Amino acid sequence: MAVSTERVLVTGGAGYVGSIVVEELLNAGAERVVVLDDLSTGHASAVTPPATLVRGNVSDGPLVARLCRDEGLDAAIHLAGFSLVGESCEQPAKYYANNVVHGLALLEAIRAAGVRRFVFSSSAAVYGEPASCPITEDASPAPTNPYGETKLAIEKALASYRRAYGVKSYALRYFNAAGATARNGEQHSPETHLIPIVLATASGARKSVTVFGDDYPTEDGTCLRDYVHVADLARAHVLALEALRSRPGGELNLGSGTGFSVARVIATARRVTGKEIRVERGARRPGDPAALVASADRARSELGWRPERQDLETIIEDAWRWSLSHPNGYR
Repeated sequence: MAVSTERVLVTGGAGYVGSIVVEELLNAGAERVVVLDDLSTGHASAVTPPATLVRGNVSDGPLVARLCRDEGLDAAIHLAGFSLVGESCEQPAKYYANNVVHGLALLEAIRAAGVRRFVFSSSAAVYGEPASCPITEDASPAPTNPYGETKLAIEKALASYRRAYGVKSYALRYFNAAGATARNGEQHSPETHLIPIVLATASGARKSVTVFGDDYPTEDGTCLRDYVHVADLARAHVLALEALRSRPGGELNLGSGTGFSVARVIATARRVTGKEIRVERGARRPGDPAALVASADRARSELGWRPERQDLETIIEDAWRWSLSHPNGYR
């Protein structure tokens, strides 16, 4: 996985996944890593030296052009997108502006600068409510919210840029990123992801966890989701950059191929933390599928990628360890 000659732009590299992508690039020997982040949701202290943080927006074409020129960039990894499903339904304009308009401005700026490899942080949200599981990349995209729609819009643009301009690209469709490294972990405001909510309840920062629906057709009646360790997810971005040297790219699922129910996540967190975690029962949320599990066979075939930390206990242990060592997050 050597990338010793790479000079890479990472947008959103001060965020949860982005900061750990930066770590993986540095571990793989990248010559230069430049982070472009407006810090609207990211944290400056999450950027691992010697990566350079440039504060700015991806829509700033002259800034992107200058970075490409002055830093001699070879490739770009784009993670600077808004990602709250509920918020996207309430404020679709915000999501179309940032995720689509700004994303296209970035893509055009790097194309004009001669950068020809691009890795995009996409989402399983492009699938909507799948007809069957595990989900393969051959499933027809049918997003059910503006967030998924904006991710799909950029995927379509990337396909057009591959054909028309020779910009090679992978769109990496994340399932549920979770876990932490020793240096970086998950801190969002508001927090909407299950595992950090469960761990915040274990620590006493929250009073309880709400389980939305316990009558699904699953092993225990709660929703089944595919969790992938964030370090494994980050490693896939580095492998994708390498693969684009010889491949045109496409769309790839990133998941473990294994589903864990909400109830199982809570039970595992109780074992890992040794804490009682109070649970409240809530009604089903509209649009919540019973199961979302990825087939990652194509990523294994094209990238040589497979999750190495897919055990749920390991994922939760790493997240818990980070939360204990960072009681105030990045503050």
